[in-house]
Formats: sequence, C-alpha cells, structure tokens
Amino acid sequence: MAESYDVIIIGSGPGGYVAAIRAAQLGLKTAIVEREHMGGICLNWGCIPTKALLRSAEVLDHSNHLKDYGLVLEGTVKPDAKAVVGRSRAVSARLNAGVGFLMKKNKIDIIWGEAKLSKPGEIVVGKSSKPVVEPQHPLPKNVKSGEGTYTAKHIILATGARPRALPGIEPDGKLIWTYFEALKPDVLPKSLIVMGSGAIGIEFASFYRSMGVDVTVVEVMPTIMPVEDAEITAIARKQLEKRGLKIFTSAKVTKVEKGAGSITAHVETADGKVQQITADRMISAVGVQGNIENLGLEALGVKTDRGCVVADGYGKTNVAGIYAIGDVAGPPMLAHKAEHEGVVCVEKIAGLPNVHPTDKGKVPGCTYCDPQVASVGLTEAKAKELGRDIRVGRFSFAANGKAIALGEDQGMVKVIFDKKTGELLGAHMVGAEVTELIQGFVVAMNLETTEEELMHTIFPHPTVSETMKEAVLDAYGRVLNA
Repeated sequence: MAESYDVIIIGSGPGGYVAAIRAAQLGLKTAIVEREHMGGICLNWGCIPTKALLRSAEVLDHSNHLKDYGLVLEGTVKPDAKAVVGRSRAVSARLNAGVGFLMKKNKIDIIWGEAKLSKPGEIVVGKSSKPVVEPQHPLPKNVKSGEGTYTAKHIILATGARPRALPGIEPDGKLIWTYFEALKPDVLPKSLIVMGSGAIGIEFASFYRSMGVDVTVVEVMPTIMPVEDAEITAIARKQLEKRGLKIFTSAKVTKVEKGAGSITAHVETADGKVQQITADRMISAVGVQGNIENLGLEALGVKTDRGCVVADGYGKTNVAGIYAIGDVAGPPMLAHKAEHEGVVCVEKIAGLPNVHPTDKGKVPGCTYCDPQVASVGLTEAKAKELGRDIRVGRFSFAANGKAIALGEDQGMVKVIFDKKTGELLGAHMVGAEVTELIQGFVVAMNLETTEEELMHTIFPHPTVSETMKEAVLDAYGRVLNA
C-alpha cells in the first residue's frame, strides 16, 4: 500500500521546508519531496550564495578606499575569483546541510525524486532527472523514501521557478549565462552584458563591476529596477554609473551574434537606433517562470495563469486538497514571501483560528546592489494612480551623522502617507544597509501605525535609522535636521 501522510510538500525551497517544519510542529505527519538540492534555488543558487559574493565585493570596495578612512595599505587588494566563488559555495553548502538537519529534527520524511500528481490526494515519485552534481551538496543522510506512490489529504506545491529565456537569446551556459553560471565562473570575464535590471540582473552587475569587470546593463523599461519607486532608482542609477556601470534604459537586445569567445548584442535604443555591444559574456536576467510542467496539473484541472499556479491568500487552488506557495504561485517571487505563505497555508490546513491570508501589499522587496535598495507598499506613482491623496516625506543620508561617519552618505528614505488618515502607504530606501532598515516600516504597516505614532517613536542616536523618522517628519513639515 502507498505510504500515507497528512501533508506532502513538493519542493524544499524556503516555502517548502518552512511549511514542512510548521506542519510537523502542529502534529501533522509530513513528508517533503525534493529532486535536486535541499533548500531549493534560494539557498543553493539564489539569495544566499549571491549575498556571499556581494559581501566579498563589499569588502573589496572598502579596501580600495582605505585612504578615505585614514588607513594605509602597502600594495593592492585583488580579487581571487576561485576563492570568492569557493566561499560562496561553502556558505550555500552549510545551509543546504542545515535544512537536512531541520527535517531530521522535526521528524519530516524526505522523499527523493520527481513528483507528479496522479489523482487528488496521491502523488507518484519517479527518479530525479537532476542528479546532485556538486560534492558540496550530497544527498541528506536522513532520506527515508524514494520512488513510489504516496498519499496525503493535503498536497502543497512549492516547486519554485527557473530563469525565463527570450526566443533567439536562450542561455547556452557558455557565452550566455543564467544566474547558475554567473554564480560560479571558471574565470572572471573582462567584459559583461547584463540583460535585465531587476534584482537578479542589477545584483550581478554590481558584483562583477566590483570585481573589475566592464559591465553594461540593458533594460527595456524606462528605469532600472522597474518595480521600485522611480525617484529611488534614479539615485541608485547615478551611484551605479559613478562606479563605472554603463546603463541603457528603454532599450532592448534584438539579437545576438556569438563568436569564439565573445558575444555581440544588437541593442535597440529608444530613438530606434541600434548599437552593437561586444563582451566576453552575457547574463540573461529577464525574469523567472514557475515550475509547473510535468506535475500533472492539467489532468486534475488545476488552474494556471501566465506560467504560475493560481492560489488564494491561503494557498488554496481551485482543486480541493491541492495548494501552491512561493514562486510557483506567482509574484512577488521572493523567498520571504514563500516562507510566510507556507506557514499561512499549513496553519489554515491545521484549522488554527484567526489565520490571516497573505497580504502581498506588505511584502518587502530588497535589492543588494551597491547602493542597496529596499521598499514596501505603494510607490508614489502607484498611489497617485489609485487616486490616493498623499503626503510624501524625504530625508537624505547626507544629513545623517552616522551615515557621514561611516562614509556612506549617499542615500535617501522616502515615505508615502494617506493625507486624510495618516496611514503609511509605502516606504522606499536607497543607501547603505537599507535592506536591514526596511523591516521597521514593514512592522509599522503591519501594526497599522499612523504618522503620529511614528513621530512619537524614539530612534537611537547616532544611527542610520534616524533617517526613517526624519522622513516621516518631513512629510508633515516637521523635519528637524534638514
């Protein structure tokens, strides 16, 4: 007979493994199916290893400006590409092993292979078509199950997403990279074209520029990081260009020509002219698409839309007993959103009272380039488009004592309030460590904090966080330090 569970989760990324842990905590017999790496894309090929690379870039950038801090170094600091990549992979491997440990600790069965929905409440697991290829990422020692048939009253799809490819400009792993190849180059290219300036594209552009690579970014939208507030991205662009990045917006790659060791991109700009840009490599960062293929969704009638599974705020699909969370359930495709959706989904399944559906309007977004960009809620343009009567406050890092002391005075905090109610509608930041600061505004929005409560909050001095309060004060004509 098929082994039976209360919950089976397909995919062990941030959404999947967190959902599994929460299900086990609630007393549900739980299994997780994985075909390649524990921790999914995030821990192995996304969030974590890219941040390790960017940390190396940050240290290198600081070392090149030691004189600004009154320090003297004999000689120069140079990047060792192999060592930088090796550190990144080691960080990834450590967390990969950690997920396996958490499964064992919480008595969650690991089923190794590829799952397909055979009928409601049942999956068939076959041999994985993606064998583990990195010695740093061995199969967990606590794998208890493999190929076979399994049943569960509740099946959660957490299969994630993969890079999207443009017709005629498909990544080949050699001259045209996805983030997989960009994360572990054999050698650093001398020049690089990055197609797309979302979080993935701009983070890699920032990293490779710090490593001394000549980087050109091509973005089809009028601004880089198009989902962010335009005023914030304008500041980020100025700083990125100051670091030496070449950026084309309102431009698109129409075709590419491959050479023996280089690639030439035909870039059509806003005026209709075409420029030819040649580089050693190109990164395709034009978005991702959900992994919905070969899951048996069509046969069971599970509704999909634009490459993702349609699910409500609790993860429920249109078919009873089947749920979807994380990237496969659509944007925003962010690890922390996946984790939250996983917890909400499982708590709803377990029948906990007062479970709130995921509010995508309160999901923060972070881009870890230099300078960093972070945001939550509505942009100024979106608030106006929705007809909201708003107040906008701004405060520059150039007027913040801690930022000046750090030598990181290029940045800004921008806040948007509803003029009538004082509701915080959005917060947007650019500058050093703003990805750590944004959570303050996320908490404020979640608690429905008003401008008056924020203005009565005492922020420690000297900290960069003081820019947050000053921006709120500025929205109401009460700014103190500008």
